[in-house]
Amino acid sequence: MKALVYTQPNEMQLQERERPVPADGEVVLKIDAVGICGSDMHAFHGHDPRRKPGLVLGHEFAGTVTASRAAGWNEGMRVTGNPLITCGACEFCVQGRDNLCANRTMVGMTRPGAFAEYMSIPASSLVAIPQDMPARHAAVTEPAATALHAINLSMRSLARPLPECKVLVIGGGAIGLFSALLLRSYGCRETVLAETNASRRASAERHAACRTIDPLQSAVESDHYDLVIDAVGAKATRTSALQAVKPGGVVMHIGLQDWASEIDMRKLTLAEITLLGTYTYTMADLRATVRALRERAFGTLEWLDERPLSEGARAFADLDRGLATSAKVLLVPAL
Repeated sequence: MKALVYTQPNEMQLQERERPVPADGEVVLKIDAVGICGSDMHAFHGHDPRRKPGLVLGHEFAGTVTASRAAGWNEGMRVTGNPLITCGACEFCVQGRDNLCANRTMVGMTRPGAFAEYMSIPASSLVAIPQDMPARHAAVTEPAATALHAINLSMRSLARPLPECKVLVIGGGAIGLFSALLLRSYGCRETVLAETNASRRASAERHAACRTIDPLQSAVESDHYDLVIDAVGAKATRTSALQAVKPGGVVMHIGLQDWASEIDMRKLTLAEITLLGTYTYTMADLRATVRALRERAFGTLEWLDERPLSEGARAFADLDRGLATSAKVLLVPAL
């Protein structure tokens, strides 16, 4: 089979690999579409020691079961899935917070991922999708679920219902745009998206119907927003998020561009700011996101950029150079 392989920092190669064979409790999927994630780009740049050269990356996928050694999962079934492979037995798993599993492994990190024509995965990670759901929609379940999980978690800490709140989303990549789209679906009437890329600002205005600003040209209003979602996670965006949130407000931190930085602990303390971190999603979130995508809660998704798997190396290069205008590039083996 064809697979797009991370061979060394800043290099991806299309190679021939053996088609996987399912172990007990696993299935093999024919990959119908797979998204390029920011964490894949992080690995591509050689910044993730957990993802080593020789690995097939990719964990945002939709596929069709072609071989199964798991009861209830038959050939021809269409699925997406959770790239986190969890133990099901630790305290977090039994609480339903499986995203925090103490023993988790991951597709595209500790085992070959979905940048290939076929991939094996434990059936316990699968989520069935409707037979008529477009693969391009199902393949963005994972990033959309990240936004859904973060916003649902934020709402528990807000002083007022979300439709009454002023919300700032920092970053117009996939997570930021999915957040803005879901906020609109949840009835939020005032959402502002801060993004330096003009094409992504235009996409957010068109598809999420929100106001946008270029933070390099216009200062973000201070002490103004009930909820600030940092979908970038850089030192500058963390600083901006703490400046923008009003007293008693909530900062939801999703992005991990920089792993550490100073933040304004004085404001955090004196203004009673709630600072939340979030990691991925639960299986319940993934199932809810499939329903939300089917019901168009995230809009038509016409902004997605589809490319053949054979052009995957070029797609990574375009993303690296800022030449990809869409917030999400999908690779499709069959194109």
